[in-house]
Formats: sequence, C-alpha cells, structure tokens
Amino acid sequence: MEHPYLFFVKLFEAIGLGHFAHTYTHVVYSWVVMAILIIVGAVAAKGVSLIPSKGQNFFELVISGIEEFMVDTIGEEGRWLFPLAATVFIYVFIGNLIGLVPGFFPPTANLNTTASCALTVVVFTHIIGIKYHGLAYVKHFMGPVWWMSPLIFIIEIIGHLARILSLSFRLFGNMMGHEIVLAILFALAGAFFAPLPIMALGIFVSFVQGFVFFLLSIIYFQGALEHAH
Repeated sequence: MEHPYLFFVKLFEAIGLGHFAHTYTHVVYSWVVMAILIIVGAVAAKGVSLIPSKGQNFFELVISGIEEFMVDTIGEEGRWLFPLAATVFIYVFIGNLIGLVPGFFPPTANLNTTASCALTVVVFTHIIGIKYHGLAYVKHFMGPVWWMSPLIFIIEIIGHLARILSLSFRLFGNMMGHEIVLAILFALAGAFFAPLPIMALGIFVSFVQGFVFFLLSIIYFQGALEHAH
C-alpha cells in the first residue's frame, strides 16, 4: 500500500536515499521508533530523583505495572526476562501507534518487522530452556513415550514454527488491515473527518496488539521455564 506522503521518506529523498526509503519504509520507521524510545528513555532516566516528578511517577507506574503482571503470570523466577518482554511490548505498541500520526508509517504493518520480533521471542524461548535445563531440554521435543518420539518430534517442531507464524501474521494482519481501512476512508471521505473514529479505535487496537504479543511471549517463556524443572 502506497501512502500519499511519508515524512521520513521525503527526508531520505532529500539526502539522496529515496530508493532505499521507498523500498525499506518499514526499516526507516523502525529506526524512528527506536530513536523515540532511546530519546524518551534517556530523558526519563536523566530526570530520576528521590522525590519523583509527575513524569517519573508515570513511567514508574507503567514499568512496574508491566513487571508485576509478568511476574504474576510466570513467577518470580522469570523476573530477569522482564527487560526483553517489556522492550518487545513497548516497541510493538509504539510501532503500532505512530501509524496514527499523519506522515508516519507503522513498521509493524510490514511482515518483515513482525517476523523479526517473533523470531527473537521464539529463539530466546529455547535459549531459556537450554539455560535452565541444559541439553536435556531436547527431551521436551521427544514426548513421554520413546517409540512415538519421531512423530512427537515432528509435531513439536511444527508447533514451534507455528508460533512464529502466529505472532508475526496476527500483528501484521491487524496493523496492515487498519492501515488499509484508514487509507480508504481518507480517500473517500477525509474532508468529512470520517477516519477519526477509526483513528481513535486505532489507539485501543495498538495497545491490544502490543499486549497480545507481550502476553504470548511471556507464556512461551513460562513454558521453557516449566520444562526446566
């Protein structure tokens, strides 16, 4: 889907990188999301004090809320996984959200972005399993009955590959669908503010999709931790 105007694509065109920006729009706006998160994080960290400001209270509430939800879901042992899980949630949420800003494109509306996030989560899930269970983690793929191990192994491999497809296609489909609906409404009735209700709903959709991605991620992490016992 071609947007009529994308601010950072035009900016790249001005410096002679228009072909790259048009081909890899999702990469450009992934960099934008990363820059936003780095700048906001640096500013928030710089202003930390014993007497918290309103901004510090807000960030502490958000971060502690995400952490406590995660610990309640997967247990205290999984607290060290919080930085990765929280980063995935915040990145996906902001990546979804910037699509509502005129001139911006949500990187999560591209399958390459969502697949890379999904691969990170699924690969790290197995790193967790090996970290806690060693090479015996492979037994998880063999099933409880030895003579059915070949069949169970194939089924487990398919199941874990399906996790990548599930995480990536769900997020990509929802965000691309939202972008298409907005583009159609702007083209047909943009002058009559018809897209505004969809844009308002988009804030909720952005949060829900980020939360679902986060929730599935920590459930996969929990599964790896449980197999380690």
